[in-house]
Amino acid sequence: MYCTSMYKRLKHVIVKHPEQAFISQANLEDQWRTFNYIDVPNYDKALAEYHAFIRILKTHVDQIDYLPTTNQTGLDSIYAHDPVKFTRDGAIILKSGKSIRQAEAAEMKAYLIEQAIPIIGELTGDAVGDGGDLVWLDDSKLAIGLGYRTNREAIRQLKRITEPFVDNFIEVPLPHDRGEDECLHLMSIISIVDQDLAVVYSPLMPVFFRKYLLEQGFTLIEVPADEYETLGCNVLALAPRICVLPSENEQTRQKLEHAGATVYEYEGNEISYKGTGGPTCLTSPVIRD
Repeated sequence: MYCTSMYKRLKHVIVKHPEQAFISQANLEDQWRTFNYIDVPNYDKALAEYHAFIRILKTHVDQIDYLPTTNQTGLDSIYAHDPVKFTRDGAIILKSGKSIRQAEAAEMKAYLIEQAIPIIGELTGDAVGDGGDLVWLDDSKLAIGLGYRTNREAIRQLKRITEPFVDNFIEVPLPHDRGEDECLHLMSIISIVDQDLAVVYSPLMPVFFRKYLLEQGFTLIEVPADEYETLGCNVLALAPRICVLPSENEQTRQKLEHAGATVYEYEGNEISYKGTGGPTCLTSPVIRD
């Protein structure tokens, strides 16, 4: 059994170290605009932030595997969540809607084959999709964002691949927001931290989906607008109500703690904020308990 949850205890995760994604300060200086980063990351500070982040993961996660360096991928490959989605039976290899990231799928596929982790499907043809657009609500409910990173053909193929174990496949149209070049995933506006608790940014959430979450018994922790900008809606659950949050999201942290959650914080200015990828983006969960 692999991963069909966003919140159960995280046992095995795949990540990519900034040494393998950012490579060097010179490489960052050369590529940050190409990858649409907010600003150029500082390489040494990025390494320090990442080491602190991994120390948090090690407090709860049994196995942390690192993707190798390749010449085909770039800065965004630090966000290991996007080229693959794990299911009950194994992995689905995706193909990013951000064309400059599409080589990450081949890198992930080769790694999973080497590790003898089963692959049950792969997006083909005109389908494009990112892992950040696929959110497990429970073991048989899968929400998928339809936007600039994931298209209808991907949704059609994913429905077919997951049909044996997904009873409810929920298509969530995403807004234009700041445009095609910006990163807006479904996971940009929702993080599941327990079976009945989600962190959300409601201003960008379709009404039907917000109502559906409430009907399913979720309590919604609302992220304020200023903390949405600092990735306050991007919360990684290490176990039910044990989670990781980028620092400087004080209101969101307090709301989580009021709901009974234990919150770990990490400084992510270089590895998260500048590339708009929080702790969920930095991790590809393989197995949750």
